[in-house]
Amino acid sequence: MDDRGEAIRLWDWPVRLIHWSFVLLLPALWWTWKKDRMETHELLGYITLALLVFRILWGFFGSETARFAHFLKGPREIAAYVRGKSEPAMGHNPLGALSVILLLGLMIAQTVSGLFTQDVDGIESGPLTHFISYDLADAARGWHGLFFNLLLAMVALHLCAILFYLLIKRDNLVGPMITGRKKWKAVTPTAPAHAPFWRIAVAAAVAAGIAWWVSKGAPF
Repeated sequence: MDDRGEAIRLWDWPVRLIHWSFVLLLPALWWTWKKDRMETHELLGYITLALLVFRILWGFFGSETARFAHFLKGPREIAAYVRGKSEPAMGHNPLGALSVILLLGLMIAQTVSGLFTQDVDGIESGPLTHFISYDLADAARGWHGLFFNLLLAMVALHLCAILFYLLIKRDNLVGPMITGRKKWKAVTPTAPAHAPFWRIAVAAAVAAGIAWWVSKGAPF
């Protein structure tokens, strides 16, 4: 995309922080599992859980471009975008929105399965294994690995899409996710509404509380 237009504030800092945190957490989770550093692996898992809960809350109560209702589109809008007959998207385009939901869904599945996972020897286990049987906890270990592989495949597809937009469509998707700002080719649209700080604080407190509660075995 031509960068001669005026820049507007597109992405708020919570969305960008969560995005790049996931970029760092995914290889860190893999490395701690590979090196059998399970205590650190579990801690990173709880951090991931807190970020996922925050992102879900932010999808309902956050800034305009972060809200699911803003960027999730139906089949008609997706088809129009594929045919090149839709207006430039303010935030995620209809196909990018599907990618976001799939990535979030796989990360949720990966994280939740880890909470119920039990290792081969039954020594290391997730904090919620006491809610299910030994056989289910053993099966969760297999699901945990399966979801991770699916997540890697989805990340690879996501990276290919970023390269396609950069090299073919001349649209840099990475820059705005770093700076939060994007320049427009023609008429600069009205900047999207951004949520106030108190919503960030409330969502962060709720997310951290849920992650801490789960780490303790979700006691009642």
